[in-house]
Amino acid sequence: MIRFGMPTLVENKTLEENAALCESLGLKFIELNMNFPEYQIECLEQTDTLLRIAERAGIYYTVHLDENLNIADFNSLVTGAYLETVRRCVEVAKKLEYLRDRYGDSSRPLTLNMHMNHGIYITLPNQKVRMYERDFDTYMKSFADFRSYCEEWIGDSSIMIAVENTDGFFDYEKKAVEYLLESPNFGLTWDIGHSKASGEKDVPFILKHKERLIHFHIHDGSEAPPRNHLALGSGEIDILSRLKLAEENNAGCVLETKTVEALRQSVKWLKENGM
Repeated sequence: MIRFGMPTLVENKTLEENAALCESLGLKFIELNMNFPEYQIECLEQTDTLLRIAERAGIYYTVHLDENLNIADFNSLVTGAYLETVRRCVEVAKKLEYLRDRYGDSSRPLTLNMHMNHGIYITLPNQKVRMYERDFDTYMKSFADFRSYCEEWIGDSSIMIAVENTDGFFDYEKKAVEYLLESPNFGLTWDIGHSKASGEKDVPFILKHKERLIHFHIHDGSEAPPRNHLALGSGEIDILSRLKLAEENNAGCVLETKTVEALRQSVKWLKENGM
């Protein structure tokens, strides 16, 4: 059985509101989004509060790391701040594993979802030069350090960091992701809406590593015009085929709509389609 969860919704001002909605819809978990001020690391470290709210609703949590996370920034002060954020987030996740075991599936990892930061580019008269591609060795050294640190921080816990597709991986990013996937502490998130809106350009790469899919962001979308985060059944995606793969991989699925109404519509669609 697929474990469905919900994202942090901007309409809900508190975790209590999100948890009440999650429980009322019969969903299993909330993905705490660190792009929100109320879910910064010092807030997540108030784990007694997180545990109390989750216990009351009978749910657990996953975490969406800050979308600006950039562990390869050329400024070591910036990189250090992001690495420290991940380290502290892993410590939080260790304290939240109990919830996953009680209300989710203890055989599957507790996921921390992350984006790949494209880095900056320099515009020349006839091309754009991406600095991570130009200084690829420096870029990969950062990922070697990141992987090593994460393996140390995670230790023998069941936490995994899942790398999400967004608007298309660059070749240098694919190499970095494949390097991370050599570690048992890393997996993949398939965001099927982002995938559709970007012309499915990441699908060959994702399917090449489909055995490492541990997490899905499920929402509908379209390719022309590019749209995503739509309620299920209101776009062009073959949702059921994506859910079949999620079920085969025993992956968690966040119904990543952006409004309460779209989330309700998506849960209704799942019920109408036997999910």
